[in-house]
Amino acid sequence: MAASIQINEKAKKNRLNLKTGSTEEFRKLGMEEAFFQVLAKTDHEKRGRLYAIYFLENSLFPQDNEKELFEKWSEKEEWKSFEKICTALWNDIRYFPVPESPKHPQYQVSFVDSWMGERTYGGKRGHEGCDLMASKDIPGLYPVVSMTDGVVSARGWLEKGGYRIGITAPSGAYFYYAHLDSYGSYQEGDEVKAGDIIGFMGNTGYGPEGTKGMFATHLHLGIYLYPDGEETSYNPYWILRLAGEKKLSCSF
Repeated sequence: MAASIQINEKAKKNRLNLKTGSTEEFRKLGMEEAFFQVLAKTDHEKRGRLYAIYFLENSLFPQDNEKELFEKWSEKEEWKSFEKICTALWNDIRYFPVPESPKHPQYQVSFVDSWMGERTYGGKRGHEGCDLMASKDIPGLYPVVSMTDGVVSARGWLEKGGYRIGITAPSGAYFYYAHLDSYGSYQEGDEVKAGDIIGFMGNTGYGPEGTKGMFATHLHLGIYLYPDGEETSYNPYWILRLAGEKKLSCSF
């Protein structure tokens, strides 16, 4: 099964180089809905490799001949570093960051693909993340859980992000949870497990420490890697879609 867009083998080979994992095209982490359905059914430890092949094949579905395609791409010396990036982005995901409330099923969150949408606070810039908007605009109501195992790498106030917590997952991706109303019990350096409560959704930020209410209650999720030591952001939208296949329940 193949998508409508195909390119010749020479052009495909040129897609893989040491900078592929930090290009604007790759950072979008785009895919077709049909491929998403395949990825969602794939064991988590195989998702990164599958997405790497999918991207390099330029929207061709690799599942019919994945082994052959892997052998083709893995012959290139740049493959290992690119696969490592894809593994870090996809393989550690376990849970959606906002649980469901069986007691109040109307307490939902929604999100759209707002990658690089315009933001103006502090100067014009692109939106490097995804906002999960609360249907009930009450700071401190919705718990936020870690999507992955990991270690708390950062905790505290940022002018744009408000109260935030950053967790580095086992494969190296940094998950940035921002605009929190308050924190869970974890401190910087602590280990966390996927599904642990790390804070509560809020509306903090866009000012000095303690600023609240500059926007509606929501969770900003950012995902970062550091290829070549440079902080690089990646679009969380499809990762959130994938995580949405496994939501926890929590009483709130």
